[in-house]
Amino acid sequence: MGLCCGCFGVDKRSKEEERLASEEARAKAAEAAQKRQEQFENSAAGRAARAHQQGLAKQSASSNKGEPVLKVW
Repeated sequence: MGLCCGCFGVDKRSKEEERLASEEARAKAAEAAQKRQEQFENSAAGRAARAHQQGLAKQSASSNKGEPVLKVW
């Protein structure tokens, strides 16, 4: 008993068109996200966030001088 896909409204061509449209939408979304990231990095808030992260990294690197965190007296 052979069933054809056309009987159920499934068309191979429309599936391929849907896949291509989805792929194009993902590419556009990725491009927009990249553009927003670049705009943020170039903004004052982005520069402040970067400076803050660098400050935290320096602080955590220099805060432990090889001494135990908990000292027993």
